[in-house]
Amino acid sequence: MIRSNDNSDGRLAVDEERGLIRAAQLGCKESARRLILSHQDRLSAFIYRMIRDRHDTEEVCQEAFLRAFGALRTFDFQHRFSTWLFTIAYRLCLNAMRKSRDYAGGIDFTSMASTHRHPATEADDDVPDSVANTDEARRLRDVIWNSVEELTPHQRAAVLLFYREQMSCQQIGEVLDMPAATVKSHLHRARLKLRETLAGRMADGWSSVRFDASAG
Repeated sequence: MIRSNDNSDGRLAVDEERGLIRAAQLGCKESARRLILSHQDRLSAFIYRMIRDRHDTEEVCQEAFLRAFGALRTFDFQHRFSTWLFTIAYRLCLNAMRKSRDYAGGIDFTSMASTHRHPATEADDDVPDSVANTDEARRLRDVIWNSVEELTPHQRAAVLLFYREQMSCQQIGEVLDMPAATVKSHLHRARLKLRETLAGRMADGWSSVRFDASAG
């Protein structure tokens, strides 16, 4: 796969992304290359967190890009390219997990959606950056991300897309093929489960540690 020396996550502005897609649809290889570079590290990290196998991660990532660019002429510009790409990758992840018998299934929490607060509203917004960026905070993030692996696939994907990709619940719903309300319930359940998993392993207040895109 193409490798970038850029240390940033390469996120594109909407207009720039659309311009690259249109050019790539017309056969511009450089535009296609830039689209790949702007998404591959983040996509690879998502896939690896889902399936936890480096060899399979490489294969799934390549297959996701092949399918996306193979159907690029059908791309709907009402959506972000990342949403479309991660949708393809998520479905490939589920297939890979089923084959490895690591698929734990999912639970429909739609009926509970109206009774749960959105997890983002529960976070402490007053934590200073000096705390969030300490070595201890980075250690806590590592512990949290490792604990994410113990979630169900739906919960795991929702957490990764919400905190690492900064997708809205509506966008995550498009990726996971479920209503935004169900996504909120998955996020809420995931946070409760993480609290239980992390109990005794780290200090209270872990939820105030910020999940920036570069963490983990």
